[in-house]
Amino acid sequence: MTMWQVDGWQPSYGASFAAPQGPSAPAETKVALDCEIAAGAWAGRDAAPDVRRPDVVLLVDGVRRIDATLWSQEPDGATFPALAVSYAAGVVRCDLGAGRAELVGATVRRGLFTASPTAQPLVTGHVSYPVVHARGAVTIDKLPAAVQSPLTGLEIEVSDQQRVDGDLLVLDGPLRRRDHVRTVGFAKTHERDYLPPEQRTVTTGLAAGQRTPVFQLGPGQPYSWYLRLPGGGGGPWAGVIRVECPGERSTGAAIALADLSQVTLPGLASVSYKDPRAPQNLAPVAGLERRLRALLGDSRLLRRSILLATRAGARS
Repeated sequence: MTMWQVDGWQPSYGASFAAPQGPSAPAETKVALDCEIAAGAWAGRDAAPDVRRPDVVLLVDGVRRIDATLWSQEPDGATFPALAVSYAAGVVRCDLGAGRAELVGATVRRGLFTASPTAQPLVTGHVSYPVVHARGAVTIDKLPAAVQSPLTGLEIEVSDQQRVDGDLLVLDGPLRRRDHVRTVGFAKTHERDYLPPEQRTVTTGLAAGQRTPVFQLGPGQPYSWYLRLPGGGGGPWAGVIRVECPGERSTGAAIALADLSQVTLPGLASVSYKDPRAPQNLAPVAGLERRLRALLGDSRLLRRSILLATRAGARS
């Protein structure tokens, strides 16, 4: 008889395991499973009693919003799509001893993302959307992906401004070129399963606060491990996040970061009555996202100003 379990996330946010074939969808990369212990000896690992959580944790995240979709009118009659995008990145500093979190850095930027060879900046009163050339994005469905690189660059910029040696830096999402010491990234949505069946059952059998042994996603690729946060409800992947650190680190350094994440991240997990993506959307990150979205400005006013600017340009 098939047994069903309800995914803990609200349906409007998708599912915590988003692989097209569900948990059985394998990754194409062959991972190294013997980094911490032998693959055949895998089991859920409890937090080591001698590992102390850091005093300060910095969490970094970014948000984006499409303010308008536009179409160019080229001199030769061709047309190209464009997206007027507002995006922002910020850092929240969590003093774990004092139980206090504060926004310590945030930057907002905008861009007109398009493959149009003749595009000019879009200026709407006091707001400007500089042209960001999205090479190859000649169809509307490819443009949103072009925003990721500038957003990642902005996240790196704001985190570099706030980073202090000894702090743990936690990135909401994969590392994407970010390789500071004591830096981990985490994925709350699983788009693929990196483990073969025997080790996969270790992941789905984790208790709250436990993690898998460390594995590596391929030669030179990040080290990674799965960690189950408390409060995930039902479902084999409920509350499970995948954490990673740079592959350039030694195996010992990766294991130390895995231990550090295990005594730190469960205490930052969100709760379902406050966040529809609980517990994977860490509570400080959820607050940071709300603040950053507010800094983007009123989307209705921005869209209206874009409409007025384009109509004025058409008449000139």
